[in-house]
Amino acid sequence: MNRTGNTAGIRRLGMMELKLYLREPSAFFFTLIFPLLLMLLFGSIWGNKPFPGKTFGYIDYSTASFISIVLLTACVMNLTVNIASYREKGILRRYMSTPLSPVSFLLAETGAILAITSMGVILLLIAGKFFFGMHFRGNLLEALAAFLLSCGAMAGLGFIPASLASSARSGTVAANVIYFPMLFLSGAMLPQDMLPGTLRTISEILPQTHVIRLMRDIWLGERLSDHPVEIAVLVGTLVVGTVFATRMFRWD
Repeated sequence: MNRTGNTAGIRRLGMMELKLYLREPSAFFFTLIFPLLLMLLFGSIWGNKPFPGKTFGYIDYSTASFISIVLLTACVMNLTVNIASYREKGILRRYMSTPLSPVSFLLAETGAILAITSMGVILLLIAGKFFFGMHFRGNLLEALAAFLLSCGAMAGLGFIPASLASSARSGTVAANVIYFPMLFLSGAMLPQDMLPGTLRTISEILPQTHVIRLMRDIWLGERLSDHPVEIAVLVGTLVVGTVFATRMFRWD
């Protein structure tokens, strides 16, 4: 297949995956609706009045955490379970007989993930602005770059269990092993200041922690150049996950 045909195939597959994703009630709910409900719930409790001595409030500070839940759910949980389910049902084996390569398949999946996570972010931004008067103090282009890097890094992390899980059940187990520690230790659900010292140390090795820190600080007005550690961790996660997937991905 020539490059143009391959690109068109990736685009068509990505669109098909996006449509299937939106038709799956549980994936739709936990990726798009659950983070939105969390924002509305916690926002109704804490509001967005500026913290003492600060120019930002709870919603301004926590929007990155809610966005990170969208990324975590789509890129780790749903990506892993979906690909493992395809492998179990023999769908991936059919792709093996086509000119589609594993890299092309993963690119199509990444495109669908980027589309669905963008929808989730837009919903959060609309709700945050409409209900809580959310403020954005950063650079728009740098915020977009931080989001794209975070999405790529989390997708790279999701590629690892997705490349190996042989069934939907094993994929769910593998995804949960990654999902729940990052959900509760990274600052997505609970402030890291509430964690005891050992758990706070463990949280520093989780990519989700660096996703939240990078996007939150860019949101509040810092620059990408202020976060070399976070960028290095996320780029490393993306590279490791991508290299692992290209070498270990199995059609069956």
